[in-house]
Amino acid sequence: MEIFFSNQIKDGVILLDAEESAHCVRVLRHRAGDRLSIIDGCGTMYRCTLENADAKGAAARIEEAVPGFGGHPYHLTMAVCPTKNMERYEWFAEKATEIGLDVLAPVIGERSERKILKTERLERIVKSAAKQSLKGVIPEIRQAVSVRDFILSVPEDAIKMICYCFDGDKHSIPELLSPQGYSAPENFASLIPPTPTGAGPSRSHGHGRPWFSGAEYPCGDKAIPELYVLIGPEGDFSPGEAELALGRGWVPVTLGNSRLRTETAALVAVTQVYTCIE
Repeated sequence: MEIFFSNQIKDGVILLDAEESAHCVRVLRHRAGDRLSIIDGCGTMYRCTLENADAKGAAARIEEAVPGFGGHPYHLTMAVCPTKNMERYEWFAEKATEIGLDVLAPVIGERSERKILKTERLERIVKSAAKQSLKGVIPEIRQAVSVRDFILSVPEDAIKMICYCFDGDKHSIPELLSPQGYSAPENFASLIPPTPTGAGPSRSHGHGRPWFSGAEYPCGDKAIPELYVLIGPEGDFSPGEAELALGRGWVPVTLGNSRLRTETAALVAVTQVYTCIE
């Protein structure tokens, strides 16, 4: 299935930019009358008919809108410190998009080796990964901020998890997101909507998660849980950063006994969230 991207929609017509038009017309040799599938990057896929096969500016007529295309029943923000080797970070961004990611928020920790991050290449990578993996949403890539500023910016009622290596009680992501939930004053499981009795799987996302509907995606709707996972740099968080997070209601989580690289830990967290919320 070929997927194109455009957010230029007017009067039932979608315009492709020069890059997408060239790929559609010159590379794939589509002609007027061909059927196209186009995502808007915000969760909707449009089934269209190509009307103007111009390699510099193709246009397609919308025939059907499919909201929540390739979606998931949560809104996940991964706040991950950039790795010293940028290729590893780009690999994570690509694979996390394929699995299920809404926001990638680069954060710079006190022990980070990489202090500067350009987002243009990451934006191209996640757009390509979204199309390849049949997602309607292209993850937002935010500008880098400090770990401390990010911790302070997250809403109090969000589900907030921090992965770090200091001693102390930790919980697993599956434990926190299970129906039984985490026995703390802020019960994580209570923030996840229950599955309606007798509900069938939603047609819009294709993963058999019955309480999700396309009308509730993309996020901003409180019907789906807001999840935040914070992953530190190669040298881990500083004690001060960890103390600030715990004081702001972040729950420490463990990803197992293995010592994982930053990008591996981040991808494990994305995968655990994806497989836990059903």
